[in-house]
Amino acid sequence: MLVFAGRSDPVLTALEASTVMLLGGEPLGPRHIWWNFVSSRQDRIEQAKADWQSGRIHLPLNDDQEFIPLTEDPKPAPEPMS
Repeated sequence: MLVFAGRSDPVLTALEASTVMLLGGEPLGPRHIWWNFVSSRQDRIEQAKADWQSGRIHLPLNDDQEFIPLTEDPKPAPEPMS
């Protein structure tokens, strides 16, 4: 991620042919993040996990030759022993 703070004419230069996405706007509020999924609602993260596992999320053109399975949910930290 690159933030163009304080520059009126930012310049982005790629060393080879690249696909880039530019976006911007006002802050959207709190976000939930898990793996590659970001949403303002936790239930959408869970839906994205299910969609990814079932193949309902299509991979991008020119980057669709390898499917990366979801990571496991992190395990909760063990309770301290007394």
